[in-house]
Order: sequence, then C-alpha cells, then structure tokens
Amino acid sequence: MPAPPGFRWPNGSKFALSVVVNVEEGAEQNMRDGDKGPEPVDELSAVPKRPMRMHGNESNYQYGLKAGAPRILKLLDEHKIRATWTAAALALERAPELARAIAARGDEVCSHGYRWAHQFWMDEAKEREFIRKAADSLEATTGQRPSGWLSRYLHTEVTRRLLVEEGYTYHMDDYSDDFPFWETVEMVDGSKRPMLMMPYALDSNDMKFWLAPSLTARDWLQYATDTFDWLAAEAEAEGARYMSLGLHLRIIGRPGRIGALKGFLDHVARHPGVWIATRREIAEAFAAAVPAPG
Repeated sequence: MPAPPGFRWPNGSKFALSVVVNVEEGAEQNMRDGDKGPEPVDELSAVPKRPMRMHGNESNYQYGLKAGAPRILKLLDEHKIRATWTAAALALERAPELARAIAARGDEVCSHGYRWAHQFWMDEAKEREFIRKAADSLEATTGQRPSGWLSRYLHTEVTRRLLVEEGYTYHMDDYSDDFPFWETVEMVDGSKRPMLMMPYALDSNDMKFWLAPSLTARDWLQYATDTFDWLAAEAEAEGARYMSLGLHLRIIGRPGRIGALKGFLDHVARHPGVWIATRREIAEAFAAAVPAPG
C-alpha cells in the first residue's frame, strides 16, 4: 500500500529505519524445561534423531547473552540508536541484566511470545494464555507492556483477534510491504476492529548467515546497505518507506559478523535525514497520520 501523498515521518523525513533485535536465548526448546527434544535451530544444522540434550547448541544460545548482547549494545550506544527488542519473555526473565539494559536505554520491548515456541499447535485458550503471559512477564522485567507482537514463524487464524483483545496495537507477522498498513480483524461478536500491520523483512535479516544459501559478513553488509540505499531513493522519489533490520544476539553478535553491523550503522550515519525509531514510534506516527478505517 503506497504512502499517502506528502506523508513524512515526524522528523520531516520520508524514510524511517527500524532496528529489531530478537532475544530468544534461554527460551528455546530444551529438554531441561520439559520439552520432548532439543532446539532444532542450530548453527550446525545437526539434530539428533532421538531425544537428548544438545549441550553444544545450548552453549551457542548462551553465547548470544554472554558475548553477543554486549557487542550489540555497545554499537547501538555508539551510534545513538534506539532499537525494538522482540523478546521471548522467558529469555528476559532469565537474563535480568539485559532486561534492565533495554529499559535503561529507553528502548521498546515487543513480544515474541512467552517462550520461543510455535503457536500452531495451541488451541484458542492456550494461545490466549501464551499471549497474555508474555505481556505480563515483559512488563515485569522491563517496566513496559508490549504493544507489538512477532510470532515464531507461524500464527493461527485467531491470533490477530486475540492480540486485539489483549491490548496489542500492532502485528509484525507480515512481509508484504515496506510501509505500515491497517488490517481489519473480525471479533467474536461480528464487529470489526483495526490492527496495524508493521511488515517485517526476512531477506535483510541476519538469519541469512544461517540459512542456505548463506551469506558471508561482507555479502550481508552489501545486501543490507543496498536495501537501505534503494528504499531511501524510492522514498525520496515515490513516497515514504521504512526499513526493518532484523538481528539476533547469537548470530550477528559473533566476532566475525559484528563488524558487518558496524559497517551498516556507519553507512546509516552518513545519511542524517533518516528517522531511526522504534517500531512503536513508527506505528504511532503512522496511526496519527493515517487513522484506522471506520
């Protein structure tokens, strides 16, 4: 959906950047927490065929908290960038220092579920509990109740209705545009309620370091800066845009990759007209300029 004619972000720019840091470490599937098997998402892509602990993968997730998070925080501080942290709530319960750092920076916390778990197997009551428990936990650890939601890959037919009922105002499980837009959600009583879609991006996400065909740090930096430059040019010529840059503590936080994030942020710094904001700020600015239908 194109931006309305003449639309500008609050600083007068036509182009906004949203830096999203995913916090999943400590909330992944783990037999210690009663799961039937270990977390299958692994830098090695090695999953045993029988239920057993994967100590190496567990330590890889812990690397994100112990070494990755400090590197990312340092770069965000140096570049004076406020981020949105899409956090699985249990991860921040188990990493209180990171929760305090997010709150101290004035960053946004967005819900990534209570655990880093799939919702497709949940019935409506379980999914509602999952959504509500995440919000309650994040409010307790960071002092702010999340207004946005990002699922682990999949959401159900009732997710958006449950999000509206639980007080969420925007949803990230969409990859269809480079600009926010409104969706209409049908409620149980047949009424219609608006939900703001804040499209996310997978192609510029640091998951591309893990997924085949995987990118090197130099490739990813080139791809991210090309994305930034193209969207900035489109915004100037055709109408407002925004860019999502998705990061993970255990992925971009590695010493051979963190320089790519620095290179991208250095590139952004050479374009002072860009509005760098949290997703909540971008959502609020859009909603103020483009009221919800009905």
